[in-house]
Amino acid sequence: MQTFRTLGIFTKQHDERIEATLLALIEHLGQYDVRIMVDEPGAKICRQPGYCQQQMLAEIDLAIVLGGDGTLLHTGRILANHDIPILGVNLGRLGFLVDVSPHEMTHIIDQVLTGKYRQERRSLLKACVYRGNHLLGEHDALNDVVIHVRNEVRMIEFTTHINGAFVNTQRADGIVIATPTGSTAYSLSSGGPILHPGLDAMVLVPICPHTLSHRPIVIHGNDAIKVELCEGRNSDARVSFDGQSHIDILPGDYTLIEKKQRTMTLLHPENYNYYHILRAKLHWSVQP
Repeated sequence: MQTFRTLGIFTKQHDERIEATLLALIEHLGQYDVRIMVDEPGAKICRQPGYCQQQMLAEIDLAIVLGGDGTLLHTGRILANHDIPILGVNLGRLGFLVDVSPHEMTHIIDQVLTGKYRQERRSLLKACVYRGNHLLGEHDALNDVVIHVRNEVRMIEFTTHINGAFVNTQRADGIVIATPTGSTAYSLSSGGPILHPGLDAMVLVPICPHTLSHRPIVIHGNDAIKVELCEGRNSDARVSFDGQSHIDILPGDYTLIEKKQRTMTLLHPENYNYYHILRAKLHWSVQP
């Protein structure tokens, strides 16, 4: 197991509620022979010296994220490019990704710093949006890429190709292209299946399709997807990446989605069990 010497703490921005947990974490780490780097938002809250993101990425070998899944999504996309493992402490609501609770934080930190942890790789998506041959923009996504109606309460019409082969043309409120990690997010709310994070797969889930025969489909993780907004319909749309970045599109624009070559590394406690997370977060087996 990897030995960690420089720890970076990334925090949910503009949330004073993290102060107690952040201070407790810093105090507990003081007993170890490690260097601690706190990001600038966290430094403002706890009145500690802060570090810019570029310096942290160049020097840390473990990231501890304090916040919810949204905080980890934002941080994870960045850290994946630097192969820095992440331990998530849940200060949000659901916490599918940040699976360490604050009350067990110090105990889990002790385990991780003594080499007692489980490591898991999570895949990401890379999406490029085009207007003709002009690249409008490109983003990574840990959860999902969503093509959806922009301003009006009306359906959009789009065509989907996989590896160059025509799949279908459908009218719907949009479509979710999700990783196994994202299969428990918007994809699940739209009626998609839960994919185990170890699968090399993606799922395409239509959002409120006009034809009920349009169903979710699971494809191989190495497949290439093209979703094109049909011309001839005056319906503007938007491409969203993890719900945190957006590109507005017009009829005729298309989005290319494929698996990103780099992965994100999550650290879990030794007793981590994915099915326990599902039971706890989705309230399975709860008696009325």
